[in-house]
Amino acid sequence: MYKGDVTPEEAFETLVESDDAVLIDVRTEPEWAFVGIPAVDRLLRISWQHYPSMQVNGQFIDQVKAAGVSETDKVFLLCRSGARSAAAASALAAAGFENAYNVAGGFEGDRDAEGHRGQINGWRHAGLPWVQG
Repeated sequence: MYKGDVTPEEAFETLVESDDAVLIDVRTEPEWAFVGIPAVDRLLRISWQHYPSMQVNGQFIDQVKAAGVSETDKVFLLCRSGARSAAAASALAAAGFENAYNVAGGFEGDRDAEGHRGQINGWRHAGLPWVQG
């Protein structure tokens, strides 16, 4: 089981303050390119699922390790709304990563009553730094 959910603000604060913290954006390449990405120093883009099939990336754990992430680092996982990143955080925890956290609300957040994202919660809604991919 992963360590739990944190808010985007909590993740950002830790990323700024801790040298052993990393943010892994687990969304797909089209999402990075067309929706945007968090603007933080220690950001990795490793998809949890392959686009367009959305099959789980069987190499995810190996790719995280190959990127130099230690099993004791504080690892924050982010997707669109928090579902894929929770699954990725669970997989990392099961593989021995001690400090895997899911960023609740993800990058875009949950849908509002009209079906739009970015109005209720998430990284962008919190006003945290991001750039167009």
